[in-house]
Amino acid sequence: MQRARGSSRRRLRSRARCRAAAPLTAATAVTGVTAATAATAATAVAAAAVASADNPGGGGAVEGAAGGGTAGGLAEDAAAGNFMRHSNIMVDVGKWPIFTLLSPQEIASIRKACVFGTSANEAIYITHNDEVFAFGLNCSNCLGTGDNQSTIVPKKLEALCGKKISSLSYGSGPHVVLCTEDGEVYAWGHNGYSQLGNGATNQGITPVQVCTNLLIKRVVEVACGSHHSMALSADGDLYAWGYNNCGQVGSGSTANQPTPRRVSNCLQGKMVVAIACGQTSSMAVVNNGEVYGWGYNGNGQLGLGNNGNQLTPCRVAALHGVCILQIVCGYAHTLALSDEGVLYAWGANTYGQLGTGNKSNQLSPVQIMMEKEREENSEKNAFVLLDSYNEMVVEIAACHSAHISAARTQSGQVYMWGQCRGQSVVLPHLTHFSCTDDVFACFATPAVMWRLLSVEHEEFLTVAESLRREFDSPETSDLKFRVEGKYIHVHKAVLKIRCEHFRTMFQSYWNEDMKEVLEIDQFSYPVYRAFLEYLYTDCVDLPPEDAIGLLDLATSYCENRLKKLCQHIIKRGITVENAFSLLSAAVRYDAEDLEEFCFKFCVNHLTDVTQTTAFWQMDGPLLKEFIAKASKCGAFRN
Repeated sequence: MQRARGSSRRRLRSRARCRAAAPLTAATAVTGVTAATAATAATAVAAAAVASADNPGGGGAVEGAAGGGTAGGLAEDAAAGNFMRHSNIMVDVGKWPIFTLLSPQEIASIRKACVFGTSANEAIYITHNDEVFAFGLNCSNCLGTGDNQSTIVPKKLEALCGKKISSLSYGSGPHVVLCTEDGEVYAWGHNGYSQLGNGATNQGITPVQVCTNLLIKRVVEVACGSHHSMALSADGDLYAWGYNNCGQVGSGSTANQPTPRRVSNCLQGKMVVAIACGQTSSMAVVNNGEVYGWGYNGNGQLGLGNNGNQLTPCRVAALHGVCILQIVCGYAHTLALSDEGVLYAWGANTYGQLGTGNKSNQLSPVQIMMEKEREENSEKNAFVLLDSYNEMVVEIAACHSAHISAARTQSGQVYMWGQCRGQSVVLPHLTHFSCTDDVFACFATPAVMWRLLSVEHEEFLTVAESLRREFDSPETSDLKFRVEGKYIHVHKAVLKIRCEHFRTMFQSYWNEDMKEVLEIDQFSYPVYRAFLEYLYTDCVDLPPEDAIGLLDLATSYCENRLKKLCQHIIKRGITVENAFSLLSAAVRYDAEDLEEFCFKFCVNHLTDVTQTTAFWQMDGPLLKEFIAKASKCGAFRN
């Protein structure tokens, strides 16, 4: 992370870059609420209690402990040669437990996704064909399926299919708000405070377009607080509606706002480029890098130097001279990122979510430094910047349903701090993750998606994936096996690396090392192909009957792990019809564990298995041994 220089020249240059840059558009924003995999009911209750203490802003704060929304804006600073952008690293949606309900084919179809709900109980995803599906608990009709029924089978949201969703956020009810690439806004779910913007307070059971004051606007970003919503248009106008007990709608009063209303006052004539919502607070960044906040401020989350609520937007004066590009809100804290890659934080700090090294709230922005940038000064008990580690931060992350923060640096390092799986981490901690999304999936309480998760990425294969793809590839192979008249294309180097049998075979003094085609007659084609594929993939996909032959091969080649895999396949596929055949194979290949398993199966199903052909085809010595062993177990007692 890079510290902002103190000279007025650099600050003036920074401001000049912001003003000279082309008009900025708000980047995609989203929020996510999920439950930590290991979270217990007691943990959830405790989190709600602390959350309520962090934000005594009214009715929204109580429910907000279980949900909410966040928004983030990113912009390019072309003149300076620096740019902030969302990571295009592939993220595994399987890290969120709810997605284990989907088949591999369904997972592979996902292009974008959002997990939300009080305990990771709801999810929406968009496929590569731009179809939209939802599944989960359906609290407050937040799935938009047209009914109040929960479902573990994804249901298609016909009203949104083909709409090209670009930004999505949600609140605590929960309610869901999204916008499309065409600028249309849709909302559904909880509506007790008119947070759907339709002028009513009844729940929305299906996605309905938000029309008032927005039909003539192309909305590019949405954000939700606990029970209020905001929408940012392409021309920089900001609209807000819903719950307004603390002034979070910015209308100048505390009356709820039933339909979208333009936020003006100090924002009049300014172009907003990024927005974010805390539980009952709102933040905005304008195109010259200035930051404005309004709503609840009991923990200093507006950064104004006091803890008084604001009914209209108020400029964060402490950031004068700093050009902010991205802003995100936690439950009751705020993070902001400057064009120079400097991170600022303010607001609630109960769990260390500000990263200051303590748990004291901050009423004004303070600069936060990453782990490699800190050096403890024991005499002054302060932290000073190490000049050798002035790396820029390029992305920050927070979600108003949680008390955790994350940041990614220019080199791709990801840091986290705050409430990390129940622990309070008061300083940015370097993780092994490659994207900030993983921090929320693995350490947030509840585990959250802080934005609409995109799985679009550049074509990239890991070493394992590359090996898998090249198995039996004539284009790259340098060796062929011929089994039962069929060829299997392989790579000699891979075989030598993966298997001691081949490492020995392909020595310069062995004839096999000079051949381009090797004949195999000891094993069947399916068995030998499965063995070679295993060397490339570590996986075996064979029926139990063929797994017997592979078990024979594994025994011959001294592949102990493969033997265990074969035994597992056989155990999983044992039936009355093949039990004695599998028992015979286990004895023949000296697989003691499998032999015992098959023997017990045969004894437990003795009447049925003795009627099979395999039983009567068993050789005499083995049959006598089975009968003797079964009698000792009492299998023939009346």
